[in-house]
Amino acid sequence: MRDIARLSVEVDDVTPRVVRVVEVPADIRIDDLHFVLQIAIGWQNGHPFEFRVGDALWGQPDRDAGIERTPAEQATLADILTVADIFKYDYVLGEDWEHTVSLLAREPARPGVRYPNLVSAEGRCPPADIGGPVGYETYLRSIADPNSVNHQDMLDFDAPDFDPHVVDAAMLRQNLAELTKYIGRKPLTRHPEVRAQRASKDAAEAPGPPPFEGRCAATSR
Repeated sequence: MRDIARLSVEVDDVTPRVVRVVEVPADIRIDDLHFVLQIAIGWQNGHPFEFRVGDALWGQPDRDAGIERTPAEQATLADILTVADIFKYDYVLGEDWEHTVSLLAREPARPGVRYPNLVSAEGRCPPADIGGPVGYETYLRSIADPNSVNHQDMLDFDAPDFDPHVVDAAMLRQNLAELTKYIGRKPLTRHPEVRAQRASKDAAEAPGPPPFEGRCAATSR
């Protein structure tokens, strides 16, 4: 039976909180995981991204900037989880939309459940091009104050009745259901470094049970 990872994803440094709990196959490719998080949070997939654990990076290679990332289509979520149960997901590089992703549990797939699956949603997604958490704070303050010099300009970034506390979870679930038609169709071609890491880890863990099985991140420190 397929192994499923339950993840908590929180946009860093924003108030009110923006948090999603999603369930995805543990072997989902990282580029597909990016699409899942984009839809679950409410982003629009218009900017570069990367996943990060310390100095280890996965995402879109950027040789011109001298940044070495394992290509997202050549690794899986399970590869990240061999490094850490908590990792970073960055979107709109340079605007500092950072997210903290935490493994809550890893367990067998449940019969009748389609994955990816949105378990819960808290807080509305900020406008992507608002300028990161600092710009979002200015945005919320300005749209709430009709006397602000930025009030009218800020209203143009999103719906005039934007409420940071209200999230349409039903719409997010519907969008995720549509995504299941497209993700996971391309074969995984392992990056040489990832192949070596997985081979080493598999050899070390061969005598024992599968990693993370039935484990909760809060108790696995």
